[in-house]
Amino acid sequence: MNDDLKQEFDAARIRHLLFKSKLRSFLYGSDTAQGPIRDPEQCAMGEWITLRALPAYGHLPETHELDRLHRLIHVEGSRLMDLRLAGQPDAATAGLSQINKLADDIVALLHTIETRVRAA
Repeated sequence: MNDDLKQEFDAARIRHLLFKSKLRSFLYGSDTAQGPIRDPEQCAMGEWITLRALPAYGHLPETHELDRLHRLIHVEGSRLMDLRLAGQPDAATAGLSQINKLADDIVALLHTIETRVRAA
């Protein structure tokens, strides 16, 4: 169980890093697909939250906060993408500091949820 739990949460953290990487690539000029960056339901992390985390760990308030922050990071990412598409790449990349703050909060929540599940 502990190894499976560690793998599950490690995979969630990797999914989260993938989102950040895709957003950063888009903001710096890549033609990365927009759907998984803009829509929290299309990204791998969102799928994990909806299909696994909420059903299994929804009794924990941190899981609902994870879902909320995940949706918020997509809203902010979409805003930055719109800036880049509107010809304001410097403003778009300047917004990455807010993305990084949200991302750190998401990683902290993942650690908290994993720790609480492990202790139960």
